[in-house]
Parts: sequence; structure tokens; C-alpha cells
Amino acid sequence: MSHRSPLYSQRSLVLTLVALLSAGFLATSLLSYYASRASIRDNIVNTELPLTSDTVYSEIQKDLVRPILISSMISRDTFMRDWVVNGEKDPDQMTRYLNEVMTHYGAYTAFFVSNTSLTYYHAKGVLKHVRTDEPRDAWYFRVRDMKAPYEINVDPDLANKDNLTFFINYKVYDYNNRFIGAAGVGLTVDAVIKLIDKYQQRYQRSVYFVDNFGRLVLTGAEGGPQGAHIGQKLSDLDSMKELVGRLPKPHSGSYEYSGQGQGHFLNVRFIPELNWYLFVDKLEDSALGEIRQSLYLNLLICLLVTLIVLTLLNRVVKRYQDKIQAQATLDSLTELPNRRGFDLLAAQAMHEAQREPKPLTALLLDLDHFKALNDTYGHLAGDQVLIGFARDLQSCLRHADIVCRWGGEEFIVLLKDTDGKTGQMIAEKIRQHVEQQRYAYNDQALQVTVSIGLTTLQPDDTLHSLLSRADHAMYRAKQSGRNRTCMEMPHSSYEPA
Repeated sequence: MSHRSPLYSQRSLVLTLVALLSAGFLATSLLSYYASRASIRDNIVNTELPLTSDTVYSEIQKDLVRPILISSMISRDTFMRDWVVNGEKDPDQMTRYLNEVMTHYGAYTAFFVSNTSLTYYHAKGVLKHVRTDEPRDAWYFRVRDMKAPYEINVDPDLANKDNLTFFINYKVYDYNNRFIGAAGVGLTVDAVIKLIDKYQQRYQRSVYFVDNFGRLVLTGAEGGPQGAHIGQKLSDLDSMKELVGRLPKPHSGSYEYSGQGQGHFLNVRFIPELNWYLFVDKLEDSALGEIRQSLYLNLLICLLVTLIVLTLLNRVVKRYQDKIQAQATLDSLTELPNRRGFDLLAAQAMHEAQREPKPLTALLLDLDHFKALNDTYGHLAGDQVLIGFARDLQSCLRHADIVCRWGGEEFIVLLKDTDGKTGQMIAEKIRQHVEQQRYAYNDQALQVTVSIGLTTLQPDDTLHSLLSRADHAMYRAKQSGRNRTCMEMPHSSYEPA
């Protein structure tokens, strides 16, 4: 039947506990992460993005819808209609009026084109007469023929060095509801782009506008999704193809889609004043970045805690194992190595002595008449003598020498780097020292003597053969009258000292 080693058992215990601890930490961290992730996603889709859309819509009403309202006011202004109906007699009056509108409302440009005279009036004066054969005048005739009351268009501004301008072209009617011209105001495209950039920077979202045909009509300086520019269709963008196919009519609502390896949260809102859709887009990575960092931090903390626990657990187990091993190799009474401990120490000492080679001397010691002492004074007295003898024996030896309790009243000593002659001197020193000692027990001074057998290590010796000769020598010391040292070598003997 096989038995697992203590080291294997220790490793199995530590690995099992570490695996359980790591699995617990990992499961807790991941559950917390996914729960928080789901909560954040739900909050973004159902609360944060719609709220941002509402806020951006409020900004749009102030920044973009306001020009529409101004254009609507101009188209219904009685001065303008009266001035046109009365024959456009004083162009300066219209110029002053448009200049007042542009100055008062902070517009980039203000204009009126008369359908009667086809004159293009501006705050800076009369610019030109529009013609059907002039491509740059096509916008006016398109406005004249359209059914909607106004349009939003991007065109070069003739009055401002052809700078691209965000025009609101509003139809003007007289009191009999007859078309008499087109009026409106404009913002520079750069100014509108800056507004979009302001929204994006303020709310940390991508903001762009799409018309009813799915074309991008307004975005920031860096473009729309995938860097798309004004005029591009969302359906032409790889990341938006699937989404556009899923968008209902109208598009308003919250959606999720993936593009270029990244997840997106999207809120779409229809803006009736512009007849456009407002898209507010947020990257999943930016939304979940903080919680993902928290997960990594939690996992790092869990790893550190696991390592600390592993270190402490390993130290505790090692200390416990050392304690068990010490108990298994030490004699509990004298605290000297027992037979098991001696075997380990002796094997190493013999290996070192035979490898060098160096001399090694073995002493086998037996207390004389110890059984009689136990019978006379009791086992507790015998224990006190054994404890005292062990202490005295150690005091006669060097720290490098090996001493153990072999069993009962027998002790073994291995003298490292010691030949027979020196060993004999040490043995005699021990014997004489013990003979002179008195061990106190219940106000009585107990005395013992010791018989010692001595031998030295030979090249072909084993531990068994070495101790066997020492035992023979000790037996002769007993037979020769006790309290003496005998030495034995292979095929020779040494008489009692």
C-alpha cells in the first residue's frame, strides 16, 4: 500500500486552499463586475443617453433652431411684405432692415430675394439679380417651387467671399397668400461645426445630424461615425449598415450596435424644427472603462491577498510540519535526537567522513544499575537522572558532535573528525564527569556511573556495523565491572581502561 509523503500532502493542502480562495475571489469580482456592467449599460441606454439627447436638443433650440425662428419672423414681418407689395421703391430701406436683423440677432448673414424683380437684397446692399440659367441661383427657384415653408441648405455666401454658410431659406407670402420671395438668415458652417464640437466636448459623446434620406448633414470637425463627412449615407458605412436596417420609422429610440471592434450605445431623436434626426453616440469602452479598471484593481488586490495568504499559510504549515518533524525526531524527555533523528544525522556524518576522508568515532553509553535506581526511587527519579545526564553529556561535547538517546538508559555519541585515541580521552572525560555528578530528587542526591563502548569508522563500514562494534565494546565494559570505557576495532579489541 503506497503512502503519500508529508511534503506532497502539504503541497496538496496549500494548492487546494489557494485554488478555493482564488476561485472565490475571482467569482466575487466577476459577479460584481457583470452586475455593475449591466446596471451601467441599463442606465446609459435608458437614462443617460436620452437625458443627453434632451439636453443637446435644448442647446440646439438655442443655437440652431433660433435662426429658423428668426427667418420665420422675417418672412411674416409686415414691413417686408408692405415694402414688396408697394413696389420695392427704396432699396436702402430693405438694406437697413436686413442689417438691423443681422446685427440685433447676431446672424452671420441676412437676405431677401424678390420674386417680382428677382433682386437679391442683403444687409450690405443689392448683390445681384438671380437668373434661372445661373447654377448658383438654383437654390432660389428650388425654394420657390417647394411645398415646405422653408429649407435648410449649405451654400457659398456671395456676400461673404463665398464662405460656406448654413442658410435657412424661408418662403415669403403677401396678404393674399401669394409667393413674393424668399428671406432668411445664415450661420457659417465653421460656426455650426464649432457648436457640434462644443456639444461633443461638453457631453463626451459623438453628436451628429441625419436627414430623412439617411445622409449625414451636420457633424463636428472630426466627422461623424468612422470619420464620415457631410453628405455621406449611413448605409454606406460598414459599422452602420446593420443598424440602419434595424432603424424603424421614425428612428427615435435607443439602440446598441458594434463597429470596428467596439460596442456603441446610440440614442436617436427626431427634431421637427429641422426635419432632421439627432444621433447621440457613446462608445462602450469609454462608458465601462472605469468599471473595467475597478475589475482589474479588484483582481490585483485579490492576487495580492492570495499571495499573502499563501505565504502565511505556507509558513504556518511549514512551522507545524517542522514541529511534527521535531517531535518525530527528538526524545520528549531529554530533548536529544531519538533513533529516527540519529539515523538522519549519522548518515550525513558518515557520508562526510568517508568522502573526505576524516576520522569518526562512535561512543555507546549505558547508565550502570539504572533499573535498580528506578526500582528504588521510582521512575520519576530515573527521569530526572536521565535529564541531568543528557545535559552533562552535552556539556562535554562540541556543538558539531552528534548525541542521541538510543533508548532507555542508552545514549550514542558520534565524534566528528576525531580518531580513536582522542575519542578515548573524551570518553574518559565523560565517564569521570558523570561519576562526580549528583542528581537531586526529593532532597536526595542520586549518583550514577556509565559504561562506554568505543569504536572508529572504517572505510567499508555501514552504520549498522559501526554501532554493532560499539555495542560489543560497551558489553565488554559492562562485563568487566562497569564504569569504564572499552574500545573495539575489527579483528582486535582494547581492554578496559
